[in-house]
Amino acid sequence: MTILLTSFSEAESEICTIRNIVFGEEQNVPPEVDWDGKDEKCLHALVLGEKGEVVATGRLAPEGKIGRLAVLRTHRRRGAGTGMLRALVEAARGWGLGQVFLHAQTQALGFYEQEGFRVRGESFHEAGIEHYYMYRHLGDNGDRA
Repeated sequence: MTILLTSFSEAESEICTIRNIVFGEEQNVPPEVDWDGKDEKCLHALVLGEKGEVVATGRLAPEGKIGRLAVLRTHRRRGAGTGMLRALVEAARGWGLGQVFLHAQTQALGFYEQEGFRVRGESFHEAGIEHYYMYRHLGDNGDRA
C-alpha cells in the first residue's frame, strides 16, 4: 500500500471517484454537502492498492481539520484508513500545527481513539449522520491527550 500526498488539482478525478462512491452512493450524503468548495485549499491523501489503483482518500485543511476520509469497501480494515490518517497527522505536524481535529461518524470513534483522538462535546448531525468532534494535540516529543 502506498500513500501519496497531493493537491486537489493533481488528483481531482481519483478523489471524486472515491468520495462519490463512499459518501454519495453508500452514505447518501448530498453532493452539496460533500463538495463544499474547500478542496483546493486542502492537502489530499491518496492510498494506492496493490495494483496501483486508488482505494482511499482524505484531506487536511490549513486550520488542521482532517476530513473526507473515504475508503472503498473492499479495502476497509486492511490499514488504508490508518495509514492515510497517520500521513495527514504527520503533514499537520510538519506544518507546525499544535492540534488536529475532525468530525467522526459514530461508528468510527474507536478507530480515531486508537490513533490518539479524543471526543469533545456532545454528538451532532452532519449530512443526516451522527458525528462527534474529536481532536488530537501534536507535541514535539509525542502527542498528549
